Amino acid sequence: MMELAKNTMLHMDGKEETKQKIKELVCQYFHLKDEIFIPGKDFIQYAGAKFDHNEINSAIEVLLDGWFGLNQKGKEFESVFPSYLGKAKGVLVNSGSSANLIAISALKSDKFSEKLQDDDEIITCASSFPTTVNPIIMNKLTPVFVDAVMGNYNINVDMLEKAISPKTRAICFAHTLGNPVDMEIVTQIAEKYNLIVIEDCCDALGSSFDGKKIGSFGRMATSSFYPAHHITIGEGGFVSVNDDNDLMILQALRDWGRSCFCSGKNSQLKDGQCGKRFSKWLDGLDVIVDHKYVYSEIGYNLKPLELQAAIGIEQLNRLPDFENRRKKNFTTLYSFFAEYEEYFYLPEAHPLSDPCWFSFPLTVKNSAPFSRSEIVNYMEKRKIQTRNLFAGNLLRHPAYKNIKCRVVGDTNVSDMILTNTFFLGVYPGITQEMMDYIISSLKSFLCKY
Repeated sequence: MMELAKNTMLHMDGKEETKQKIKELVCQYFHLKDEIFIPGKDFIQYAGAKFDHNEINSAIEVLLDGWFGLNQKGKEFESVFPSYLGKAKGVLVNSGSSANLIAISALKSDKFSEKLQDDDEIITCASSFPTTVNPIIMNKLTPVFVDAVMGNYNINVDMLEKAISPKTRAICFAHTLGNPVDMEIVTQIAEKYNLIVIEDCCDALGSSFDGKKIGSFGRMATSSFYPAHHITIGEGGFVSVNDDNDLMILQALRDWGRSCFCSGKNSQLKDGQCGKRFSKWLDGLDVIVDHKYVYSEIGYNLKPLELQAAIGIEQLNRLPDFENRRKKNFTTLYSFFAEYEEYFYLPEAHPLSDPCWFSFPLTVKNSAPFSRSEIVNYMEKRKIQTRNLFAGNLLRHPAYKNIKCRVVGDTNVSDMILTNTFFLGVYPGITQEMMDYIISSLKSFLCKY
């Protein structure tokens, strides 16, 4: 017996020693990575994942453990992340799009305290990323579109009150590219008309308005951990809330719609975490059923992996540095473009806001001697990546031609965003050497005019 115990200990020690060697090799790999930038030869992405051995080793730890479904790391991430948006709790999902989907879907749940009905209206912005608006349509609700503001690129809050009808129940919008919406006006209007506010913070982690974190104002706040965003877990998203009932609805929608919230390894216990997994759960039936297969919502499987949560915990440790580097790169570009306001609408932020910018947006004025295509193509040829400001006016796209909606006022600014706006990167992977090359490339283009 003692010999067996001794062999078991030696086996365990060997496993831990091998695991440690793997981690050390990962560290060595990252120390050997070539970080030298060669201007004109190396590609400058507008955004990308920034990580090192800490994220990889955390993922390896989970992989070697062999439990891929959400477990302790998932719970840990769900317990710490909501505070970054001024919320108490939340649900980790597999993308920011899924976060928006279950946030809007929760409004139609029978368990939601202010359940919305088919054809109820949600005010949103015509210039949006599709997945801010799509869940409204998919849930048989009616989007009410108002225009954006040039330079600010957010929903025009001066149009909100004009957009309200007897069927209006909510406002859902993104803080575009990390630039906070005027939450003072939004909050006043929401309180006056008893409207639910959902903040899409997918581009805005780290931003604040009047000293309060973006995400803390609305009933729900959604986030994205796509590789281009402020932190990444590969693909992933989050819905942050304060209300326990809202949380239960969101959990069910994420987990196939089931009622049971036992999770991780403990869910395999005979009686589950709740201690009464096998009980008479279904009304009207005098039969014992397994709570893991009782469904309270029309849901989906939108869970990420445990290893992604492990990566996310490490990414959060790096967030303060990421925020500082984004702001520094943004300031560098703004200082340069301040001399060229005759050609561009520069990005504008509310005086009470502190944006943690996703990127640096620019709109080429119609009076400029060049077009968006000309400057974008010039930069791309010099291996500097650019992007349009997503969809611009969604209503101009084929998918939205025949949707049921209302449009309040014109959407001229959203049209101009569609045709004239682009952005440059400010993410932490853009070094000073890269930024110097971006600036010199811009100078070489603009000096012709």
